[in-house]
Amino acid sequence: MARTTPHDHTRTDGEPLYWRVAQQLLGELRDGSVPPGERLPGERQLAGHFGVSRETVRQALEVLRRDGLVATDRRGSHTTLPGLPVETAPSSTFPVGARAADPGAVDRTRVTWETPPPEHAEALGLAPHRPTLVHRYESAGADGRGRRSAVTSFSAVALSEVEELARYRDRADGAASAQLSRAYDWMRKAGLTLHHRDSITRLADTPSVRVTRRVHDQYARPLEITDLVVDAQPGALVYEFTLPAAG
Repeated sequence: MARTTPHDHTRTDGEPLYWRVAQQLLGELRDGSVPPGERLPGERQLAGHFGVSRETVRQALEVLRRDGLVATDRRGSHTTLPGLPVETAPSSTFPVGARAADPGAVDRTRVTWETPPPEHAEALGLAPHRPTLVHRYESAGADGRGRRSAVTSFSAVALSEVEELARYRDRADGAASAQLSRAYDWMRKAGLTLHHRDSITRLADTPSVRVTRRVHDQYARPLEITDLVVDAQPGALVYEFTLPAAG
């Protein structure tokens, strides 16, 4: 076992912090956040996600490697859990507007079970004050530029028909892991055809734009709505596209 030192490697209850990180990462691998065989995020990104040092991440990955759950080769570390990778549709991202991998970017996500913004509740057909799964995303470049923040609310239909989303309800306390990057893949795997409508408009008196994405299925049932605010993006645009269910 790797030697641990003070700093952020040991919790006050005596359990090594890297062990807790290993268990959290394993939970995300099992719920499909990273499909079998797919490359894991880099150490820097994992350290930022879990709020620990890169050394703690290395120790956590070593725990999973020893148990045969993660392998490392020339591509980096990847999960070895059984199962087939989920096909990724190249034209969608979650949350909408998520940037490509940037080693200098700082990304934060969290998931809660709460009353969504009123405009989200209306779009999703939720009764006033009815809670639902809400995902929050924040990102900025290393220089503080390129800031973006997103709030996504899911409908009762999405939670009832997409098993992977429903599992987040029990751990949606605002502090749990919130890697829902496979959300659209999960919906397609559940047999839903995704119809997106993205509205992009400039915010008054700011260098930012707002992107509002509404997603419904083949039966016109709302699945989710996302509001994303992005720094310094020109123009206004509305476009639509459809992703068929995974077949």
